[in-house]
Amino acid sequence: MTSSKTTLRLTPLAESLPAAVPFVGPETQERARGAQFDARLGANESGFGPSPEAIAAMADAARDAWMYGDPESYDLRVALADDLGVDADQIMVGEGIDGLLGTLVRLFVGQGDPVVTSAGAYPTFNYHVAGFGGALHTVPYRDDHEDPEALLAKAAEVGAKLIYLANPDNPMGSWYDAARMEAVVAAVPSGSLLVLDEAYIDLAPDGTAPQIDPETPGVIRMRTFSKGYGLAGARVGYAIGPRALITAFHKVRNHFGMSRVSQAGALAALRDPDWLEHVRAQVAISRAEIARIGAAHGLRALPSAANFVTLDCGRDGDFARALVAALSAEGIFVRMPLKAPQDRCIRVSCGQKAEMMAFERALPRALARCTEI
Repeated sequence: MTSSKTTLRLTPLAESLPAAVPFVGPETQERARGAQFDARLGANESGFGPSPEAIAAMADAARDAWMYGDPESYDLRVALADDLGVDADQIMVGEGIDGLLGTLVRLFVGQGDPVVTSAGAYPTFNYHVAGFGGALHTVPYRDDHEDPEALLAKAAEVGAKLIYLANPDNPMGSWYDAARMEAVVAAVPSGSLLVLDEAYIDLAPDGTAPQIDPETPGVIRMRTFSKGYGLAGARVGYAIGPRALITAFHKVRNHFGMSRVSQAGALAALRDPDWLEHVRAQVAISRAEIARIGAAHGLRALPSAANFVTLDCGRDGDFARALVAALSAEGIFVRMPLKAPQDRCIRVSCGQKAEMMAFERALPRALARCTEI
């Protein structure tokens, strides 16, 4: 008699991993609470939306969604190359930075291979490293910034294959100027690859983006259409790096991962720089509003070069977690850093006026719920 129980023949590595994801989505939380959020301010999406031209292009492309997208994302790569002043074969388009990180880790990290990141930095990178059996080494933040020199020193110490650094940083919003980042790139240890995550670079102050020849060994840059361009749901990211490294992506990438609709939207968004400037202006206004609202209730805004503001609650992680939960109960979705001492903060994404007003109404009520913490 055959057993009704199915034995999953997972690899030992997969068997050892938790069935967890880096982030619990707002939709999951809404299902749990039985109601939608009044303000979605936790995922660093652009509440200001995509370019109207991008929306029109995606609507037009939808009628051809029966066809696979171009597996080379040729038109988008050529347009990006022209915009950046590089060659198209120095650019790889993929399913957001998350998808590109997964492919990069698959190319470089095997069982036990050393990888370096900051304790509390973007957790999806760590998720991919764990998924391929890498050995993750971390260094602490310094003054609410990632510490590039400590990352480089740790990489040299352990012989790291990959070094992850975000500029501007998530979750703190802090950043370094171009000269500092150019010095970091020049100091990458031989045999290591710096993964420079620039997801928020479109929203950062002028002078933040370093000038790096894409053929520079030891660095690959990751960018996205999710933030400034407002296309988080379309999942379009791109990497800039040496031709040999970009070519290596073809060995393992999902060749039909990019939808025709997403490619059309990203291409149209890139061709509408006025909309990006509009979003930059709106983000600046919203950052100031979040800082004002926080200050009115004793929360200090940290300087931000991203489309969110990290508010220092002035307490510990337990208090910040209670405040995130209390805000959720009040209908406001926000997140917070995961590691001490940064977990004394909450992180609030920029949004339109109605969302800012909802946050302003909810914050004092949420704080009142935390009086016993």
